[in-house]
Amino acid sequence: MTQGLPQSAAGRARKAGIPGEAFGGLAAMLVAFPSAVAFGLLVFAPLGPGMAGAGAFAGMVGAVALGLLAPLLGGTPRLVSAPSAPAAAVMAAFVAERAGAGPAGAVLMVSLAALAAGALQFGFGALGGGRLMKYIPYPVIAGYLSGVGFLIIIAQLPKFLGLTGGLWRGLAAPGSWSPAAIAVGLAAITGMALASRLTRAVPAPIIALAAGAAVYFGLSLLLPELRSLEGNRLVIGPIPRAGLDAVAASFAGRWEALRELRLPALAGVLLPAATLAVLLSIDTLKSSVIVDALTRGRHDANRELIGQGVGNMAAALGGGIPGSGTMGATLVNISSGGRTRLSGLLAGGFSLAALLLFGGLVSWIPVAALAGILLVVAVRMIDRRSLSLLKQRSTAFDFVVIAAVAVTAVAVNLIAAAGVGLGLAIALFIRDQVRTSVVRRMASGDQLRSKRRRLPGELALLEREGGRTAVFELQGALFFGTTDQLFSLIEPELPRRDCVILDMRRVAAVDFTAVHMLEMLDARIAEAGGSLAFSHIPRNLPTGQDLRRYFDQAGLMRPERSIRVFPELDAALEWAEDRLLSAQGAGAGRDERPLDLGEIDLVADFTTRELALLRQCAAERSFTAGGKLFRQGDAGDEIFIIRSGEVRIELPLAGREPHHLATFGRGDFFGEIAFLDRGTRSADAVAGRDAALYVISREAFDRFAAQEPALAGMIFSGLARILAVRLRHADAELRALEES
Repeated sequence: MTQGLPQSAAGRARKAGIPGEAFGGLAAMLVAFPSAVAFGLLVFAPLGPGMAGAGAFAGMVGAVALGLLAPLLGGTPRLVSAPSAPAAAVMAAFVAERAGAGPAGAVLMVSLAALAAGALQFGFGALGGGRLMKYIPYPVIAGYLSGVGFLIIIAQLPKFLGLTGGLWRGLAAPGSWSPAAIAVGLAAITGMALASRLTRAVPAPIIALAAGAAVYFGLSLLLPELRSLEGNRLVIGPIPRAGLDAVAASFAGRWEALRELRLPALAGVLLPAATLAVLLSIDTLKSSVIVDALTRGRHDANRELIGQGVGNMAAALGGGIPGSGTMGATLVNISSGGRTRLSGLLAGGFSLAALLLFGGLVSWIPVAALAGILLVVAVRMIDRRSLSLLKQRSTAFDFVVIAAVAVTAVAVNLIAAAGVGLGLAIALFIRDQVRTSVVRRMASGDQLRSKRRRLPGELALLEREGGRTAVFELQGALFFGTTDQLFSLIEPELPRRDCVILDMRRVAAVDFTAVHMLEMLDARIAEAGGSLAFSHIPRNLPTGQDLRRYFDQAGLMRPERSIRVFPELDAALEWAEDRLLSAQGAGAGRDERPLDLGEIDLVADFTTRELALLRQCAAERSFTAGGKLFRQGDAGDEIFIIRSGEVRIELPLAGREPHHLATFGRGDFFGEIAFLDRGTRSADAVAGRDAALYVISREAFDRFAAQEPALAGMIFSGLARILAVRLRHADAELRALEES
């Protein structure tokens, strides 16, 4: 049917408007209604042949209730809702478990489970759970649907063969097979298989049903017993009266029975109802996603679940079976001209008309024809492509998941398969987490630098000794499944490192096992005389966890530990660099004295006379901590030389904290860009600590250059040399980040 979907835009345009909606709804009903009858038979089959009529009636009521209410309240225009194969398989297994209570008791429990499933779906939608359904792994869904397909095949083969007993005993006794039933079933299967080649105007189930019925009534000319409903096990047989009064009576009867139920009975349906609710929700939302892709629309998942929940509750109260958004009927609706939710609503209306006007004819539908249709549907549900997963070792476990869920569904039941699927979903999650490295990037201190500008001598020392610092940027979840991986990656680095920095900004979750591993790591580093530091510990993880508080509560941040914590990676790097420089007898202390002009590296080669000339154009200024030297966009042409203290360069961001670009310390300079091109300031300059500076304006420097052009050239040469060193270090850092 999907092959017929891409009709030309002109074809769809001809069916636009109310005629298009009506034709789309009618075509969708012709797919959904016969399938609903077949699914009703499947659900009630464990109760014996005498309940076939009741099953057909339940399928029709489900098609009407879902067809009218789900499109009206749902969030996916053009989606057609009706009883579906997953719902029928789950309910059939549930009925088989309750068959000992008698037909009346089993039917009541079916209604109760369907009602609870609808209520859960409504709750999912009302609480915003529509977005969560997409997180169930595909192998689990594929295994579950494949299991449903196998169960349908097992349930329909006896009807296809015309058996009166069980399947396995009947397969061993070919003499008990009914040639008439097999002929009818084969005709229906042939119709399903060849329908798309014969015509795209008539849905495949209608062609299949017509082919099976034609063979049946052809055989009835030779076999008189096929022309009677009484005792005829090859047709559905008498069904309840198909009228509004019958539906109302069914509703009233179930309501009265529900009022008499007690808690133990209610508790027995919770697990099947929850399984059914999740499965139907996934099936519906999967169909909604496909509709979006075909129509370039966007569905409302939560509203759709609310509509499905109301529809399934109404179906249960009216004596029908539950269902979901169905892909086959929806594709036919879209390709036949349906453009809005009206087409889905009309599909439900046409189902109601069919129930009221032609319900009696349903009695003559050959059971084997419906079995043939369901066998084709079931075979298509089995994920045969999953066999290709065995070709690659990396995907073999995904096949194991699919097979395990499917085998559990067949060997035990669908409820157990849901439990196995949940357990394997957790296993898949852990596997994927373990496969993903928790270390996003590793760099050493000679590759990655802080934003504090260092003097050439300090830079040379950091290049030589910076490898004593290691930075690990972590990611993902740190939990029992990944802690060994993390320790194995860091532990070999410890003998060569004095300082280890763990950047936590991309960490999504941490458990107590990970905290214990970090404690062990700290102890190992401390034994070697090193230090462990954390940077950017998140306050709010996606799980809602305050990681800093969790570390405190877990004892990782006890006072006796030497662990350091920094708000950002740059601060941790600056601390590590200062620690290394201090150990080598370099770097500046906090009680630094103001440098004289002759001690500045930029003009260190000037003579006393030359310094005296330069001093004439250099003004002295001082700023307290937090004071702004200039702002982004200010006009200015001065170059600032730091005598003492430090200055931070920050880039203002709208609605956010300023971005830290660099920190300049004693003996360094900044503002050279505006000094050279006389443009506006590109960022803010803020005193990080009390700062004393020399300030040289371009105007004053030009006067100096006119008198001493050679000295001015030396200053420009010094600026170019230092800027080149800065650019080389920036290039090296970018390369290290890219390669790490």
